[in-house]
Amino acid sequence: QVQLVESGGGLVQAGGFLRLSCAASGRSFSTYVMGWFRQAPGKEREFVAAISFSGYSTYYADSVKGRFTISRDNAKNTVYLQLNSLKVEDTAVYFCAVDGSRSLVGGTYSLQEKSYDYWGQGTQVTVSS
Repeated sequence: QVQLVESGGGLVQAGGFLRLSCAASGRSFSTYVMGWFRQAPGKEREFVAAISFSGYSTYYADSVKGRFTISRDNAKNTVYLQLNSLKVEDTAVYFCAVDGSRSLVGGTYSLQEKSYDYWGQGTQVTVSS
């Protein structure tokens, strides 16, 4: 059974940092795009970042570009999201996901929830002012 388990969320002050991890089990995702989405209270889930199978190509939402960094360790079947210079508006539940059809990021499909086949349960990130 495929499972994605996020960890690393928590409460942090504005300007602080966190590192999220998402460990996959049940099968290897080393040949597929992995991504992060987030959902703030009362809002729809939105794209945050995605990374190609090799880790060489990444794609970010404009709102996090320059502050967040996505990376992966295929040997550990794990994807990471480094969150720096956090803002109150970054408060959300963060989800990792796997696109089981594509290896490369780009175009509009990496931004869309429907492109991703496997999802974690999410980890809460709360940024206080």
